[in-house]
Amino acid sequence: MAIPTTVKNILISQPAPEDLAKSQYRVLIDKYKVQLTFFKFFDVVGVSTREFRDSRIALLDYSAVIMTSKLAVDNYFRLAKELRITIPETMKYFCIGETIANYLQNHIQYRKRKIFYGKVAFSDLVEVMVKHKDEKFLFPCAEDASSDYFKMLEASKLNFTKAVMYRSVIKDLSALNIADFDMVAMFSPIGVKAFVHNFPEATHENILIAAFGATTQAALKSAKLKSYIPAPTKDYPSMVMAIDKFLSLDEQQRQDWIKEIEAQSKKRPRKATTATKSTTKKTTAKAKTGAAKKTTKKAE
Repeated sequence: MAIPTTVKNILISQPAPEDLAKSQYRVLIDKYKVQLTFFKFFDVVGVSTREFRDSRIALLDYSAVIMTSKLAVDNYFRLAKELRITIPETMKYFCIGETIANYLQNHIQYRKRKIFYGKVAFSDLVEVMVKHKDEKFLFPCAEDASSDYFKMLEASKLNFTKAVMYRSVIKDLSALNIADFDMVAMFSPIGVKAFVHNFPEATHENILIAAFGATTQAALKSAKLKSYIPAPTKDYPSMVMAIDKFLSLDEQQRQDWIKEIEAQSKKRPRKATTATKSTTKKTTAKAKTGAAKKTTKKAE
C-alpha cells in the first residue's frame, strides 16, 4: 500500500503556542500554506498528598532539588504547601536550563548562589551537579519520566531519590476526526498511547507520523507504527526542521525519503547479527587458543 505524501493538514499533539505568529511553526504555514491544528493528547495531574505520603519521601530530608520542567517546579511547591512544609532558604535548586531557573521566581526569591543550571541538555546539568556531590538530591518528576536521566545520575554516582509528583492521563480525542489529517506530530510515549487508544484504525499507511525523541519512536515501534519523519537528527534537530525538510521535497522525493527510512529500519537488525558473528569469532578464537595451550602442556 502506498504511503500518502500529500500534506495539507497537520495535527500537532501539543497546546497551541501563545503567539503563533512568533512561533517556529509559522515557517510551515507561510512556506507551505498548510493548516495546523494544535490539540494536546493528554492532561497532567498532580499526585495527591496522601499518595505522596505513601511514597515515604520527606521533602526536608534533601539539601537540593533537580528541576527539569515547570511542572516539576509547580508540583514540588504545591505539595510542600499542601503538606504545610516550609522549604528552607538554604535549599539548592539545579535546573535543566536558565528558563526553568528563572521560573523559580514564581515560588521563591531568586538567589543565584542557590540556583544552578545547565545549558540545554540534561547531561550539561549533570556536569554542574557533579561539582556538588555532597548534596542529597530530590528529583521531582512524572510517573513516566525518562529513564535516561536516572542512568546519567547513577553513572555519575550522585545521591538522588526519584519523587513522582505528577502523571500524564490520556485525553478523549473524539472531537477530532483523524481522517481529516495528512500528518500527525507526536512528542512523547503517552502521546502515542493516546493516539492508539483513540484512533485504533489509524496506521502509518493512511497518515504520516512525525515523532520527536527516541522514547516516542520506541513507543511507536511497540505499537507497530512507523515514523517516517523522525527528529531530532544530526541534520534536523527540531520537529519543525524535520517537517520543513519533508514538505520542501517534491512528490517523487518524498516517496524516495519514505523508502530510505524503510531501508534504514530494515538494516538495523543486521548490525546485531554482525555483532553476534564477531562475538562468535572471538569466542571460537579463544577456544582454539585454549585448546592449543592444553595440547602444548600435554606435549611437555
